[in-house]
Amino acid sequence: MIGKLKGTIDSYGEDHVILDVHGVGYQVHCPSRILQGLPRAGEVAVLFIETIVREDLIRLYGFGDEAEREWFRLLMTVQGVGAKVALAILGILRASEIANAIALSDKATVSRAPGVGKRVAERIITELKDKAPSYASVDDATVAVSQSVSENVAARPVAEAVSALTNLGYGQPQASAAVARALQSAGEDATTETLIRLGLRELAQ
Repeated sequence: MIGKLKGTIDSYGEDHVILDVHGVGYQVHCPSRILQGLPRAGEVAVLFIETIVREDLIRLYGFGDEAEREWFRLLMTVQGVGAKVALAILGILRASEIANAIALSDKATVSRAPGVGKRVAERIITELKDKAPSYASVDDATVAVSQSVSENVAARPVAEAVSALTNLGYGQPQASAAVARALQSAGEDATTETLIRLGLRELAQ
């Protein structure tokens, strides 16, 4: 099984690159963001490889690091998500951004990828939300607030504060993060008004 390839860029296709490794040209399919970041033809590149073997084909997929390859694998465990959709998501989002979006139940960010509608985005978040926090850079309090609001189980002041901030034009991830920080400083008995005021202060920083 091929885990990594280091070679010279031979040529580019619409969704792949030909990587010359000691005279053997490997066709490697990559997310658009990765393709755009690779060097010019004739220069050396390194790609982390995921190999998919089917009855009718063997296809190599290339990524910039191991985290992106791991998210490619994770995304394809979701029902209805194949290699094409997983590549589309990784084509617009880095591994950390995918983890953050899922951890914060941010369907809007996930559905930005071509071919990913709200239903697919919701399925990705639902099936991977238990795995995402360990990859995400956001703190546990923010994740807890965002997920509880998404699942309609948040305490009333928290839910109302997040709703008020989103009505002011802030995205739910930003609103959830601000309310989570406000909750930490004001305490669990804080009123909706207090959380909104402190949340706005956090967002203004």
